Amino acid sequence: MMSQMMPSQMHMSVEYSNGYMIQTQEPSNNDYTIQEDEWDRDLLLDPAWEKQQRKTFTAWCNSHLRKTGTGIENIEEDFRNGLKLMLLLEVISGERLPKPDRGKMRFHKIANVNKALEYITSKGVKLVSIGAEEIVDGNIKMTLGMIWTIILRFAIQDISVEETSAKEGLLLWCQRKTAPYRNVNVQNFHVSWKDGLALCALIHRHRPDLIDYAKLNKDDPMGNLNLAFEVAEKHLDIPKMLDAEDIINTPKPDERAIMTYVSCFYHAFAGAEQAETAANRICKVLGVNQENERLMEEYEKLASELLEWIRQMTPWLEDKSPETSLAAMRGKLEDFRDYRRLHKPPRVQEKCQLEINFNTLQTKLRISNRPAFMPSEGRMVSDITSAWTGLEQAEKGYEEWLLSEIRRLERLDHLAQKFQMKATSHEAWSVGKDRVLSSKDYESCSLPELRALLRKHEAFESDLAAHQDRVEQVAAIAQELNELEYHAASVINERCQAICDQWDQLGTLTQKRRDNLERMDKLLETIDQLFLEFSRRSAPFNNWMEGAMEDLQDMFIVHSVEEIQSLISAHNEFKATLPEADCERQAILSAFTEVQKIAQSYGISRNIPNPYSDITPAEIGLQWEKVKKMVPQRDSVLQEEMSRQLANEQLRRQFAAQVNIIAPWIQTRMEEIGRNSADIGGPLEDQMSQLKQLEQVITNYKSNIDKLEEHHQHIQECLIFDNKHTNYTMEHIRVGWEMILTTIARTMNEIETQILTRDAKGISQQQMNEFRQSFTHFDRDRSGRLPYEEVNACLICPARVRLNKQPPSSPHHHF
Repeated sequence: MMSQMMPSQMHMSVEYSNGYMIQTQEPSNNDYTIQEDEWDRDLLLDPAWEKQQRKTFTAWCNSHLRKTGTGIENIEEDFRNGLKLMLLLEVISGERLPKPDRGKMRFHKIANVNKALEYITSKGVKLVSIGAEEIVDGNIKMTLGMIWTIILRFAIQDISVEETSAKEGLLLWCQRKTAPYRNVNVQNFHVSWKDGLALCALIHRHRPDLIDYAKLNKDDPMGNLNLAFEVAEKHLDIPKMLDAEDIINTPKPDERAIMTYVSCFYHAFAGAEQAETAANRICKVLGVNQENERLMEEYEKLASELLEWIRQMTPWLEDKSPETSLAAMRGKLEDFRDYRRLHKPPRVQEKCQLEINFNTLQTKLRISNRPAFMPSEGRMVSDITSAWTGLEQAEKGYEEWLLSEIRRLERLDHLAQKFQMKATSHEAWSVGKDRVLSSKDYESCSLPELRALLRKHEAFESDLAAHQDRVEQVAAIAQELNELEYHAASVINERCQAICDQWDQLGTLTQKRRDNLERMDKLLETIDQLFLEFSRRSAPFNNWMEGAMEDLQDMFIVHSVEEIQSLISAHNEFKATLPEADCERQAILSAFTEVQKIAQSYGISRNIPNPYSDITPAEIGLQWEKVKKMVPQRDSVLQEEMSRQLANEQLRRQFAAQVNIIAPWIQTRMEEIGRNSADIGGPLEDQMSQLKQLEQVITNYKSNIDKLEEHHQHIQECLIFDNKHTNYTMEHIRVGWEMILTTIARTMNEIETQILTRDAKGISQQQMNEFRQSFTHFDRDRSGRLPYEEVNACLICPARVRLNKQPPSSPHHHF
């Protein structure tokens, strides 16, 4: 079984069926002993493989031993004494080994083999479980393993192709050499070589004259392999190490045998290539010398031009004259960028090319064993490097200065624009502010208007405080512009000073206006309190005067002495309050006078309006004068009315005296007529005579009625409508008088009718009395009339007097 790589020690181990192991320790990049596939223990014991290794390794050893005029026939027997083994190592290594022991005893043999094994170990190959005893005893497996280790170390390890070495390097070399050939695909060192085309391709690649590759047939592996073996042995001095039959008949040819044989091709062709290279090198010496001369001249020319350019550029880069405008500095920056973009890159290439040419020239001279090139004075690489370093330092300083200046000018432009913006904004805000603050509009304001001005001024103060930061920013920007050496700093300073002066003035005016507003507020507050007191007292007083004037002008209507006396009494009470009202008036006027005094003391000449009342002292004085003037007028009117009421009272008394006599007289006469009508005892003619006498008395009394009517008419003309001295009115007298006349006439008519009825019907006096008695009985209201229903009741009486049953012409019947 093939051994595996130990990660910690980076070595290869090959283990055999008997447990022996060969370990080769090498760096990881030279680990040529790692096998592509693990070897199975049974395959390792395959006789075909052992046969191939025995033949190949024997031929390989003889290819080196023949140089000393010796060789081996049996590999496990001829190396047992260690002499040929040591000789083989000296031939392949070119070094001398310790002197071998010439005895034939076993320990002599073991000592010689140990010397050989120690030498192998000294070359970095670690032999594990391989001892001299196994080699001396002729152990074929240990012997083959030892020879394979020698082949790996001295024939394969030093193969290096494109950063690969050993097995991988040899495989890559075979792949590169055979890549152009058809039907060849080298992937390993076993089956890829069975058809023989890979070996023929290697030979044709280096010696196309030996093989006609186009005539080869992939289907003839025997012919291809034998052709390759014969050509290699005859023309390339590579002994035949393999048999075509063994390779073809083995499913997987022995990898070690193939690698050993192919490595001989590598060494044969590599040596030929080295010889050809040595021959060509001599031919190129003259050309190299000519190229060296050309490089020297080119170096001198490039160095001169480069140094001259550096001398021209350095003063320009060291010129740091400042500009006042950003555009000018940006122009310089653009020139510097053009220098960096257009002018310097070719010079950088020239400098690099100069250094490359110098190093190439020195290398070529050193390789040619010629003296080193020494440029002329001042054109050494160190001189150019020093000048270039100075140029780059100047360039770096110039760039830093440009960027710093541009940043400074950008900052200045930004600050200048910011200053202009803030200054313009502040100036626009402050326009007219001093005029407003200097205004004395508060002198003509009322208290609410002044309070509004105070609130407005407080808002302005807040606005002013908010603008404080802007003014400070303007001053700070101006200071920074001065510190950065702004070219128009004088203009900035002048404008900043104007803004600061105006700001101080606004602050002074603001405080002054606040003081004036607060002073005026206190003044108007005092005046307002006085006005409030004036209005609080003047309004009721004015209302009292208006009520008094209304009362004094009131068109009263009275109908009695008592009523006029009541009015006079109230008026006298009102006159009693006039002194107190006059004191109140003077107190009210004193409050207003105090307002005028305060206003004059503060220099206010305007008339301050009263916000609480429209009443003025002049109006109060005018009203007061009217009241005083109306009082005596009212006295006179009341006295006149008193006289009139007294006269009316006299008329009432006179009318009452008359009516109180006439009314009872009329009543008495009515009673007499009634009694006369009710009297049923006497004859109708006597009754008629009495009634006529009474009618004459009534007629004679008519003059008294007329006098009373005249007196009543006079009372009416005096607008006297009531009389407490009598319960009778003229209407009562008129009605009573009319009634007495009507009653007496009706009674006389009734008696005359009775007389006529009596005379016509023959009714006796007694019957008439009965009728009268019945009538009187039913005439309950003593009206002298009976309704129709009462007439029927009257007719049904004990006397059964039959009356005319015809319905009366009216609802009432008279007797």
